[in-house]
Amino acid sequence: MKKMKTVELVHFSIKYETELHSFELQEEQEQFTALPKKITEIADGHDGQYRIVILSENEPVGFFQLHSTDRVKDYSDNPRAMLLTAFSINHVHQGKGYAEQGMSLLSEFVQKEFPDCNEIVLAVNHKNIPAQKLYMKVGFQDINVNTNMYTFA
Repeated sequence: MKKMKTVELVHFSIKYETELHSFELQEEQEQFTALPKKITEIADGHDGQYRIVILSENEPVGFFQLHSTDRVKDYSDNPRAMLLTAFSINHVHQGKGYAEQGMSLLSEFVQKEFPDCNEIVLAVNHKNIPAQKLYMKVGFQDINVNTNMYTFA
């Protein structure tokens, strides 16, 4: 039986930039998310946007962004909510369990790094069935079937 590699969530650092900029997705996945290279140009924490890297054995395998900006209001009335966007796992690392492991660490990471946050929200394209299944598997709840909005509190 193959041992799962250690996965952790960390804040973006310039030392991960080259690897994050090399991320690739399958063509059908590109319509659902933004690649890290499009997001890493903004300053971390700038205007309430936080870039988060999913590491496996200190190698970036995934990426997402958390927002405490006005964008959250489109998804939740909770002033303590954060919005998760731009989630991706580099194509060469897909199918290895990194997405599930990374998202399973999300609640603990947010409690530690953003103690005022008590809800994480996101929206998933209705055609992105794999993402919907992932989020449900790790504890998100579908709060609006018509728009595929999910919450994790």
